[in-house]
Amino acid sequence: MVPLDRLAQITERFEYLEAAMAQGSGDVAALGREYAELRPVVEQIASYRALLDELAEAEAMLSDPEMRALAEDELARLKERRPALEDALRLALLPKDAADARPAILEIRPGTGGDEASLFAGDLLRMYQRFAETQGWQFDIVTEQQTELGGIKEVIVNVRGAGVFARLKYESGVHRVQRVPSTESGGRIHTSAATVAVLPEAAEVDVRIDPSDIRIDTMRASGAGGQHVNTTDSAVRITHVPTGIVVVSAEKSQHRNREIAMGVLRARLFDAERQRVDSERSADRKSQVGSGDRSERIRTYNFPQGRMTDHRINLTLYKLDQVMQGDLGEVIDALTADDQARKLAEFET
Repeated sequence: MVPLDRLAQITERFEYLEAAMAQGSGDVAALGREYAELRPVVEQIASYRALLDELAEAEAMLSDPEMRALAEDELARLKERRPALEDALRLALLPKDAADARPAILEIRPGTGGDEASLFAGDLLRMYQRFAETQGWQFDIVTEQQTELGGIKEVIVNVRGAGVFARLKYESGVHRVQRVPSTESGGRIHTSAATVAVLPEAAEVDVRIDPSDIRIDTMRASGAGGQHVNTTDSAVRITHVPTGIVVVSAEKSQHRNREIAMGVLRARLFDAERQRVDSERSADRKSQVGSGDRSERIRTYNFPQGRMTDHRINLTLYKLDQVMQGDLGEVIDALTADDQARKLAEFET
């Protein structure tokens, strides 16, 4: 278990923050953020310490013949509670991903499979939109390019709300679909794929972009018919020369396109740095849930069997219709639990 002196240090830090905030000294906003992060940890520490005190009292009662039977019953009850409290404390003490509380940028693009891949990308967009609605999140499509069949060439979404990145970060990777396409006259099952990337939103203070490192080009936007045709030279392409990252935004306003493209570029650079740090920290990072590896096939949606399988944790659910309607809670909960179990194992070694 965690040494008691470490628990005391955390509690002392929390009490210092509480006093500093009451006095209005220092950076109150920064103190408040740290205070909010430590509060659930300190609550778990208090519960655990209370249990230790009760155990000590019960053990002291064993020496009293008249109280011995009562003390033994109490010890049995407390010892039964102890493992759960220790597990909760370990989880509370795990290092937090600083990006978990951030909004997220969700990017979906078709992979292999032609028109069917584009249609599946559109299905994934609707799945995430419905999931966001169940979570009470704000789901804003910032740029979208559709195909003539109503599929998606590319879509970028800004998702805001409580715990957005913490919940969506496990969705990054290749999503594979197996079904009979609407364009298939022979009834054959096709396999196609779409790629999902979930990036924590980055502010200008998180990523400093040297203006000399970027090249900005304007061009004529194009797309499927109707409202998707843009005949003005408003589309913006930003190239980050040092990394080769290219971001394109093709909305009607050139000014808005610059904002969108710079926001996505910051998010991609911020995410790249996070992944670099993570890979240095863990040599086997690719085996971990939520690694964010865009090339990793993470999930299969098999429509003939009504089955969704997440390959990272070998989870299969025969409720594909509900999943496609945004019922992602069970799979995300399982991925979160698996990630926590891995971190706990590392924490205890």
